[in-house]
Amino acid sequence: MKEAIEILKKNDLLRIMDDELDIYLEIPHIAYVEVKKEDSKALLFTNVVDRKNNKKFDIPVLMNVFCNEKAVKLFIGDGDKIGSEIESLLKMKPPTTLSEKLSTFGKLFALKNTIPKKNKGKGECQEVIKLGNEAKLSDLPVLTTWEQDGGPFITMGQVYTTSLNGEMKNLGMYRLQVYDDNTLGMHWQIHKDSNHFFHEYKKAGKKMPVSIGVGGDPMYIWCGQAPLPIGIFELMLYGFVKNKNAQLVKSITNDIYVPRDNDFIIEGFVDTSKMRIEGPFGDHTGYYTLEEEYPFMEVTAITHKKEPTYLATVVGKPPLEDKYMGHATERIFLPLLKTTAPDLIDYYMPENGVFHNLIIAKIKTLYPGHASQMMHAFWGVGQMSFVKHAIFVNEDAPELTEHEAITEYILNRIDIDELLVSRGVVDALDHSSPKFAVGGKLGLDCTGEEVSELGITLLKDDELLAKMQEITDEVKDLKQYFTNTKNPLAVITVDKKRNQKEVFESLKPLYENIKILIIVDAKNQNDVNNPYMLLWRVVNNIDSNRDLYIENNTICLDGTNKNEFDNFKRRWPDDVDCSREVLDSLKQRGILDISDEFIKKYQL
Repeated sequence: MKEAIEILKKNDLLRIMDDELDIYLEIPHIAYVEVKKEDSKALLFTNVVDRKNNKKFDIPVLMNVFCNEKAVKLFIGDGDKIGSEIESLLKMKPPTTLSEKLSTFGKLFALKNTIPKKNKGKGECQEVIKLGNEAKLSDLPVLTTWEQDGGPFITMGQVYTTSLNGEMKNLGMYRLQVYDDNTLGMHWQIHKDSNHFFHEYKKAGKKMPVSIGVGGDPMYIWCGQAPLPIGIFELMLYGFVKNKNAQLVKSITNDIYVPRDNDFIIEGFVDTSKMRIEGPFGDHTGYYTLEEEYPFMEVTAITHKKEPTYLATVVGKPPLEDKYMGHATERIFLPLLKTTAPDLIDYYMPENGVFHNLIIAKIKTLYPGHASQMMHAFWGVGQMSFVKHAIFVNEDAPELTEHEAITEYILNRIDIDELLVSRGVVDALDHSSPKFAVGGKLGLDCTGEEVSELGITLLKDDELLAKMQEITDEVKDLKQYFTNTKNPLAVITVDKKRNQKEVFESLKPLYENIKILIIVDAKNQNDVNNPYMLLWRVVNNIDSNRDLYIENNTICLDGTNKNEFDNFKRRWPDDVDCSREVLDSLKQRGILDISDEFIKKYQL
């Protein structure tokens, strides 16, 4: 961490905050605002307090370590270059010439560094050892990020687990709720490797050892969220990218090996016969995930460096730190995805689609139905199986990150006959599906030629809005986008009083003026002039099996919050919002300098 801090300083990527700031809301709110700025930097908080418990920490808190693309390259490397190295290994052929043999030997010899090295003795992470009742989680400056959070959460914990037979090891990134000084919640979602291990121990009637690292090389964080196949230890990726072995030491009270340079290690065991309510927590979807039962760890030891730094991140509405980590992941894992989908050229997961809610993929289209085949392939591959909305374009499409150009390309090719609506597994954090972890999938095949004119008559925004309001007073505002394309978008806000299919049907006289209609609530800070946050809202809120309506060549997407009008039985969660009182206090003290326009833009 000290080295990482020096790297950030040297590259003018660090802002040091010496003001007295609270672990309850203040520090997370500052980091949340900072990461949304175009010139965002990492933040080092040096004067950390817990006012609720009248406590002052001598441990600094570092946040937003992956504050922008430059920081990612400094700590991880060039994603495209690393991806190319992986691709060359995957395509490696038996060498024939001497130069090919030397090149192949070099590549294979370098792979020796992928195996983590177990060291004898203690590491820097064990310079201070606290056992039993002396190991108190309250000694760490664990942050409470949002007002509705169930308590403080460790947000950058590296969770190290092992299978029952010890043959498989895993590093995962999970939120960890602090219940008390010796109890830590394990948010192991049903699809995660650690959850598979948990059930092995549960079946055997044994307690499960767990060790959690905080800090150390920032690369550990990225490895922990990397979508590797089950059975591959994430620290092997560390060795491959860094071209050096991860250096491990044995935990003090269990047999888990952890990086020797972590700032903190929290050790313990999970009693697999017990569960506890975890949450709520304002998560990276921008919504609170609701209370559910999860395993919890009983802490047996906390070890740390003599002068540790506590590392944390903040999650909520985009853009966030995961934007930069996610883009690196895209580049590096493209070659691995191509092994399942060989005709894939490129893919892009916009951060305001919170990654698993929207993917745009470019393919080399070889035959009719090729895109549909690829959709099924994506929905069956690892974490890609969680993707709710997949749009496929042909190789002649613009760069996927050129937002205006690629959107026009897609809208000129949307054909109702080429929509694929399916059902399958969705992320456990998804709140819009009628059932937990199972929901609708929507695939758009936009690989063909531009569609023909469909004979709608465009009206001006105010004229179309007036006509809608003549039909129903539920419609409050309207804006049209991409009116130059074959499938213009009309976005409306509504005061929701009934199922939106009824609203859509009531607007039937206007189908001759509308090609694609998107509906959102008039509340919840929704603004028809803010397309970035509208995309975030809509892909979060729709389940294609329920919220997609098609009639007379007009498409409607219902992006409203669901309730009894929709026969929605689950509890709909609240948006993740900053405390206005905290923002105002930070502004008055001169710590935050943000405008009302900034607050509105990112729906803080």
